[in-house]
Amino acid sequence: MRLSFRLVVFLCAALSACSPKAYLRKEVLQSEKDFNNHIGFVLYDPVKHKTLFDHQGDRYFTPASNTKIFTFYTSLRLLGDSVPALRFVQQNDSLIFWGTGDPSFLYHHSANSPRVFNLLSQTRSRLFLSTSNFQTEHLGPGWAWDDYQDYYQVERTSLPIYGNLMRIRHTDSVHVEPRRFKNEITHSPAASGDNSLKRELHSNRTMITHSGPTAQWEVPIRYSDDLLVQLLSDTLKRPVQLINRPLSSQSTTVYSVPTDSLYKVMMQESDNFIAEQLLLLCANKVSDTLRTEIAIDYAKKNLLTDLPDAPKWVDGSGLSRYNLFTPRSIVKLWEKIYGEAPRDRLFSLLATGGQNGTVKNYFKSEKPFIYGKTGSLSNNHCLSGYLVTRQGRLLIFSWMNNNFTTSTTVVRKRMETVLRKIYERY
Repeated sequence: MRLSFRLVVFLCAALSACSPKAYLRKEVLQSEKDFNNHIGFVLYDPVKHKTLFDHQGDRYFTPASNTKIFTFYTSLRLLGDSVPALRFVQQNDSLIFWGTGDPSFLYHHSANSPRVFNLLSQTRSRLFLSTSNFQTEHLGPGWAWDDYQDYYQVERTSLPIYGNLMRIRHTDSVHVEPRRFKNEITHSPAASGDNSLKRELHSNRTMITHSGPTAQWEVPIRYSDDLLVQLLSDTLKRPVQLINRPLSSQSTTVYSVPTDSLYKVMMQESDNFIAEQLLLLCANKVSDTLRTEIAIDYAKKNLLTDLPDAPKWVDGSGLSRYNLFTPRSIVKLWEKIYGEAPRDRLFSLLATGGQNGTVKNYFKSEKPFIYGKTGSLSNNHCLSGYLVTRQGRLLIFSWMNNNFTTSTTVVRKRMETVLRKIYERY
């Protein structure tokens, strides 16, 4: 009897040590020890409504671009199938128009529609632009000021054009799009292998140094209303004038591209510009004012009250370090999203392991098993979404790493190893 009892105890201990939950706890704790960082990790079964693993799931972490999941859900609930691109009224011989925040107008990273261009270029009316409905800062709270010239930190505006970027390409000469900025660029030869760019903080004057056959950059435009009407006039090949006119309740809305075409770029490529503009589009939907806080406040009060922990949410993209979410709230949000969109449509919009987006080079498998969203800032990396196990079981997870000092690549590889084990064992 004693031998049998000892055997049972031994077998129970062995099985416990080999269990998936024990493995996860061991690996997460070892990762915190190896990287001297903070980890939050929640694994959830939405069919059984059961949390399978929870390590600091109730703690707040910097989400980086996992913030875009909140923007995605809010947009899914508010925007419908097509993006509202422009609002206008016809008054006598004048067409007065207001932007809605639509990022797609002549933006080469997204789908495009000719409707806005055709409306403005073909009308016989005089054109007047009002930006009175834009009432937010061009740069978000908590954004790094010295990233102002980096392609991923584009200014927010009511009527973006060309993605609010100038594209510079240097071969034997300088090529700039839009051409309006040609005279803003100066260049000088550089030592071999040295290509650099410096745009002035408060203007679009830009110095490039270049060596080798080709160099190219995408640089955020320093915005002003005057600059916008100049760009519109150049593009439409007809005068556009500024006017200070409140948004009319009688305005007509013109629609542009399918909303999914924007969601796909935001969620797969982590496009910050599209994320920020989507929240302005959401504000336009629930008010007459383009203000990021309006969209966030609406979502928190009307769409997110069932999250386990109230989000500290300040921008659309996750560029701000003021954002703070818990892993278990992110898991709950993914569960809500799963109820909003058919699975095939939803998975086609997300970064897919080994296939596309920010996880294209990770989680390679004959059949994809990771669908989700990454988030990276200096010393922080997160990944959350859906994991489809080898047995076909759908799980939802959120893994948040904050305050590590090793390379992000090392952290990603550790996450990949653990998540692949979940794929194999659950």
